[in-house]
Amino acid sequence: MKTIYITRRETFNAAHKLHNEHWSDEKNWEVFGKCSNANWHGHNFSIWVTVKGEPLKDTGFVMNLKDLSQIIKDLVIEPLDHKNLNLDVPFLKGILPSTENLAIEIWKLIEEPIKEKGGALAKIKLVETENNFVEYYGGNQPF
Repeated sequence: MKTIYITRRETFNAAHKLHNEHWSDEKNWEVFGKCSNANWHGHNFSIWVTVKGEPLKDTGFVMNLKDLSQIIKDLVIEPLDHKNLNLDVPFLKGILPSTENLAIEIWKLIEEPIKEKGGALAKIKLVETENNFVEYYGGNQPF
């Protein structure tokens, strides 16, 4: 078996506020700092979606990157780009929109469509700032 990993990068811009409604403003500031700003704050996110599999004999592809790009654009970029993650995104309703939670919810959205196109979702890397990012392996941690 020759497992290959392919990755597609896309970008989107979004605003959010990290705020636990069960806490006081002081407690939110203590835990989340500037990220709990009452008037929101934004990021230029990059998402790296990695798919694994064996190259198909007919194409040499694990999965057609054109298909992967379309899945990401339709299910991730379109719903998130230039949106307020706390207010505008139905799949985040009731979920604190931390980068960690966002990666988990994105996984749930794209895992099956990727599988339907012949790939297996291996990892999502979601970059919030040049210094902060999360990697999610969907419960299949490589460690």
